[in-house]
Amino acid sequence: PAPSRSRCGGSAGGMGLELEPEPLFQAWSYFRRRKFRQCSELCSQLLERPPGEQVAGPGREAGGGGWPGREAAAWSLKTRALTEMVYVDEIDMDQEGIAEMMLDENAIAQVARPGTSLKLPGTSQGGGPSPAVRPVTQSGRPITGFVRPSTQSGRPSTMEQAIKTPRTALTARPITSASGRYVRLGTASMLTNPDGPFINLSRLNLAKYAQKPKLAKALFEYIFHHENDIKNALDLAALATEHAQFKDWWWKVQIGKCYYRLGLYREAEKQFKSALKQQDMVDTILYLAKVYLRLDQPVTALNLFKQGLDRFPGEVTLICGIARIYEEMNNISSAAEYYKDVLKQDNTHVEAIACIGSNHFYSDQPEIALRFYRRLLQMGVYNCQLFNNLGLCCFYAQQYDMTLSSFERALFLAENEEETADVWYNLGHVAVGIGDVNLAYQCFKLTLVNNNDYAEAYNNLAVLEMRKGHIEQARALLQTASSLAPHMYEPHFNFAVLSEKVGDLQRSYTAAQKSEEAFPGHVDTQQLIKQLKQHFAML
Repeated sequence: PAPSRSRCGGSAGGMGLELEPEPLFQAWSYFRRRKFRQCSELCSQLLERPPGEQVAGPGREAGGGGWPGREAAAWSLKTRALTEMVYVDEIDMDQEGIAEMMLDENAIAQVARPGTSLKLPGTSQGGGPSPAVRPVTQSGRPITGFVRPSTQSGRPSTMEQAIKTPRTALTARPITSASGRYVRLGTASMLTNPDGPFINLSRLNLAKYAQKPKLAKALFEYIFHHENDIKNALDLAALATEHAQFKDWWWKVQIGKCYYRLGLYREAEKQFKSALKQQDMVDTILYLAKVYLRLDQPVTALNLFKQGLDRFPGEVTLICGIARIYEEMNNISSAAEYYKDVLKQDNTHVEAIACIGSNHFYSDQPEIALRFYRRLLQMGVYNCQLFNNLGLCCFYAQQYDMTLSSFERALFLAENEEETADVWYNLGHVAVGIGDVNLAYQCFKLTLVNNNDYAEAYNNLAVLEMRKGHIEQARALLQTASSLAPHMYEPHFNFAVLSEKVGDLQRSYTAAQKSEEAFPGHVDTQQLIKQLKQHFAML
């Protein structure tokens, strides 16, 4: 007969015993598996033991004695878990609010030389695409294939325009550095600890913790990311770097991050440069480039990235940084070359594939763009924007059977009204392309139902109204479009043509000048201005 197997467990007469897991190791296991809430709760239980079993932790100063290693470990692990819950990489996340744009005291030159400033991207020598082919953002840059924080808001030229900018943080007010994630970070402590903050910063003896390097680093990240208290974080970092005799590059980078967040860009630059001398790190190069871009010195940032590539050949983040700067400076051909270099190193880089696909689409090569977007679909990217782009590529590549099904999928996957509006707007374009004016009219109306600030839809509706002979409605729609998007040349030009037809020459001339300002190379605008000048000369 087969021998009976030994059974480890809690049953009566079993051969083994169930072991109680060590709480600290269990918490560490949760942390490594990114289950931060369970980790935090377990550490809280360890720290809330009866007073006889532990000495008080930070923010609850002990009467005497040391701080046991076990409690120190639990406290350190809890701070790291709470930090990880709200952690956002500072390198990629950057929001430039209205105050930073309009009240910028760090500008090197008010009128920069062509090709050296991000504020005048249209003057670049790279021969960027014409706005007639590729739509531009408010700052005059062609729209990119990938949404980044810096490409969302643009650089408004006047304070009035800044306040009217499209709402990017999906709030009722224009984006400021206090909106978006900073609001979320400020309230993070209340969300994670309903009974109050875990560490009482006002009672914290920073000098004491600065002398314990391992605890100090966890504490700094907690203060900086979780509590969003930059001044206290800076004080701790200054004390810790002093304790390390200014030899620890990590603390210098953290001080630089604090200075950057406080708007002290030149001080941040000094700290990052000093850190690079001690320890050559890709992250530090990226932080330093961020400082130069905020100071509107893209050429310096490009040189920094290229020097970094000499020391870290083939580093994807550095090549991608160069491509982004070229794209922001309207030098699309150079940007595309660097994005191709990115794909040589990392052929699943979503941003590079999306940007090259977008570039091919606007270069009148929808079939090639379709290959890039299909590649993204194969990689598992499955969202509204991708199906929207696939639908457009299929339409312009004359694969009509796939067009409507792609747009249907895009509508199904849309997460908010802005995305839905984009899809309906593109469907309106398809309807115009196949000659179904009534469908186009309905699509543009649905666009405005979802997003009432959609200037392009107002402009296209006005064109349809003009075809029907409704002149006054068309003029009203064009005025709305031009006030919502002064950077677009189409509403100004259409309004100028319409006004000239009805004999309102003065308004026509004013609108034509605005159109020329938005797109200096537009031949039809120049001809219209020439005609109007002849009229005025005859009068």
